Amino acid sequence: MSRSEIIKNYPLDKRLLVIDDEENMRHMLSTLLKKSGYSVDTAEDGSVGLEKMNQNQYDFILCDLKMPKCDGMEFLKTARKQNHETTIIMMSAFGTIDSALEAMKLGAYDFISKPFKADEVLLTLKKAEERESLKQENIRLKTQLKKIEANYNFGNMVAKSKAMLDVFTLAAKVAQYNTTVLITGESGTGKELIARGIHYSSDRVKKPLVAVNCGGIPENLLESELFGHIKGAFTGADRNKKGLFEEANTGTLFLDEIGELPLSLQVKLLRVLQEGEIRPVGDSKTMKIDVRIIAATSKNLHEEVKHGNFREDLFYRLNVMPVKLPALRERMEDLPILCQIFIQEFNRKFSKDISGISPSAMSLLLHSRWPGNVRELENVIERAVVLAEDTILVPENFSNVLDPGSLDENKDDFLNGFSIKEAQKVFEKRLIVKALRETNGNRTQAARLLEISHPSLLSKIKAYDVTL
Repeated sequence: MSRSEIIKNYPLDKRLLVIDDEENMRHMLSTLLKKSGYSVDTAEDGSVGLEKMNQNQYDFILCDLKMPKCDGMEFLKTARKQNHETTIIMMSAFGTIDSALEAMKLGAYDFISKPFKADEVLLTLKKAEERESLKQENIRLKTQLKKIEANYNFGNMVAKSKAMLDVFTLAAKVAQYNTTVLITGESGTGKELIARGIHYSSDRVKKPLVAVNCGGIPENLLESELFGHIKGAFTGADRNKKGLFEEANTGTLFLDEIGELPLSLQVKLLRVLQEGEIRPVGDSKTMKIDVRIIAATSKNLHEEVKHGNFREDLFYRLNVMPVKLPALRERMEDLPILCQIFIQEFNRKFSKDISGISPSAMSLLLHSRWPGNVRELENVIERAVVLAEDTILVPENFSNVLDPGSLDENKDDFLNGFSIKEAQKVFEKRLIVKALRETNGNRTQAARLLEISHPSLLSKIKAYDVTL
């Protein structure tokens, strides 16, 4: 990117402070930055810089590391103690990885090694501006999140896409009537959350909600689990046992993965729906029950009926009020909100302080297919929060969601084995090589393209034995 392009793409009217003991450096940076549209003040050491910080509000500060009286490290420590939030970029001709790491631990945004080209300074400031813009956007999103949750939610689900808002509207209406509901959708789309939302929005809210996964219980035990049994009904039945239907009496029974229900039990479930009564295993008497049935499945029950795996009469009994959940890829406008909600959740869980996702990382997420839907997104965000080294999630935190086949020449590199860790190393090495080629080997600029710190890049170059 040329200097004129950088200047053209950079917002003007930003106020900046240059702190350097060399008059020539202060003059050069002041001239360059004023031409680029900044309002620039200068200071000859850290103590003068602190005085000016207390008198004025700056968007950015460029501070030399080695100075007499009050050096860059001392300035940085004092500025952070005084709770100044200005973005500080350190400069030094004596820079080492250790000093760079120390500066960033103390709160510096970035580190530029002298001598540097004018474009490097402008690119660093442009990246800092993007970071500040992202922080402000995340503050705005957090502020709006409560409004969104108030106006665009159902149960514990939040969305703003038309597809999901239509589902919320339908579910809210259905909740008011004692009718059987069949929720369909791919795995991970939130079928159980919708079922819970329907129950807690109904007049049965204070009554039991009992959930069972029809595919998670062995077939020989499922009948007893659903309908209960009496003492002596079979070997091991040493006492009477309530079934889930009886436990859910006057409330709601959620039958998840109803498509996995064996045919022999489908007949008995049909009788319950028709007669409103159950018969425990081994008993000769029936028992009246008042249970609302909400069923869910990721299978296509129409096809299951055609293939003889699901009773047609039971399907029509269940499908009184169908609610179909769209896949995440069909409502991608919800993804940023979901990400923010999951970030907040895992911030609390892991005592982290992640404020948001970088634009390039969000673009990566928006271009993924999400076969596991919202559940997969939740897992991906959890891993990213755990792996994050900064307060912003960047593409390297999401390497596990990339399609390896779209990255570079040989996708077979990823397919020799099943190790996610090894695939991630190959992916990171390729991106590093690509960034270094793009910047003609300039590691500072490559780090910015990769959106990682300069020391982190140097560490990865060494670990992956990257050579150009």
